[in-house]
Amino acid sequence: MLGCSLRPCKRLTRLRGAGTLPYCNKRSQDAMSHQPIAFPANRFFSRRAVLAGLSGAVLVTPSGAATRLNFSDLLAKPAELSDLVKRVAGTEVEMRGYMAPPLKSEINFFVLTKLPTSTCPFCDSAAAWPDDIVLVQMARPIRAIAYDALIRVTGILDVGEQTDSATGFVSLVRLRDARYLKA
Repeated sequence: MLGCSLRPCKRLTRLRGAGTLPYCNKRSQDAMSHQPIAFPANRFFSRRAVLAGLSGAVLVTPSGAATRLNFSDLLAKPAELSDLVKRVAGTEVEMRGYMAPPLKSEINFFVLTKLPTSTCPFCDSAAAWPDDIVLVQMARPIRAIAYDALIRVTGILDVGEQTDSATGFVSLVRLRDARYLKA
């Protein structure tokens, strides 16, 4: 009788030894007609297991590798960076916050704030500007979004006081080559 036997073949294992593939493609009374098929001896590497492993790998997000930072993680004391920020400087990090209103609709940088801020940081000099802000420098120009939309920003953490030559904006913490998604 011909047919696939999807179970271990005792006759094939006895005839060929323990090192052979213990599955055959025929059910026959003739011992010589038993031929190994392409199933591995170790069932952990079956086609089903490999496909299940690959489908799990697809579910891993790119931001899974980035260190997640909160605004409370940035400073240990006013104007003094925390040990965590110093340790992860130069690596990819992820932060959640709000895009402060920019000067124009198409931008290559913006200010990330902990809470929604409806005041443009450059328009009103009397505005109470929060201490815990992050300058986000985009990898490519983007269109600004609403100031009250929560976003998730991923980029390379750059720390230390720096003055932007184009805007004159002084920052202590920056995200370079950043990208964002609505949270």
